[in-house]
Amino acid sequence: MSEDCIFCKIRDRAIPAKRVFEDDLCFAFEDIDPKAPTHILVCPKEHLASLAEADASHEGMLGRLCLVAAKLAEKNGEESYRTVVNTGAGSGQSVFHVHMHLLAGRTLNWPPG
Repeated sequence: MSEDCIFCKIRDRAIPAKRVFEDDLCFAFEDIDPKAPTHILVCPKEHLASLAEADASHEGMLGRLCLVAAKLAEKNGEESYRTVVNTGAGSGQSVFHVHMHLLAGRTLNWPPG
């Protein structure tokens, strides 16, 4: 755990969040500043600052994030959705704990940004 990581604090329940899922590898909660009607963050329980730091040992955990996002979209009745993993400050990553955004509930334009 990174002592100053807000997502680690949410994981440990030191900071409240509206959780929508949790298992042994990851947890998910509603974004406090949603960019779509459905905006959920799916995070690994293991602290990993960014996707750039991932290696082969993280493969299962990263795959789990994708599957959980898909199941949460289905649970919310979303047939069309976007998943996003920002990597680095230039991409918009503001919390340095890997997380996947699940966005749905409105038309999402391309390109993003």
